Amino acid sequence: MTTDHDAVALVALRDEPLSVDEALHAVRHPTCGGIAVFVGVVRDHDHGDAVSALDYEAHPSALDTMGRVCEVVAGRSQAVRVAAVHRTGALRVGDLAVVVAAAAPHRGQAFDACRDLIDTLKSQTPIWKHQRLGDGSTEWVGLP
Repeated sequence: MTTDHDAVALVALRDEPLSVDEALHAVRHPTCGGIAVFVGVVRDHDHGDAVSALDYEAHPSALDTMGRVCEVVAGRSQAVRVAAVHRTGALRVGDLAVVVAAAAPHRGQAFDACRDLIDTLKSQTPIWKHQRLGDGSTEWVGLP
């Protein structure tokens, strides 16, 4: 979902590598002097356990939920434009899992909106992580 004039500039779920530049470009706006970007990266551990890889799975409603979250955050913040893109499928350590961005007239407003966007996205979007741990076991993270 991409629009040119709306506050929600980009919302996507992808099974291919993500681009920070895409999100940055999507939120640029001539009235904005601050852009904040958050990039979530697959790390090699979780709560003391080694992680070798993971898979993200999304509920069919996940993209719509992401769009609603972006609209809500844009509406309650000083952000002029927001973007959110999340990976699905198999990821390795170091891969980008999520990229969110917010543009606002001033840096503090951009930081606040970006943090609100990633926190709300993580708490409300039905996307689950199936981690492969270093000892060969697996675990699901984020299931309801």
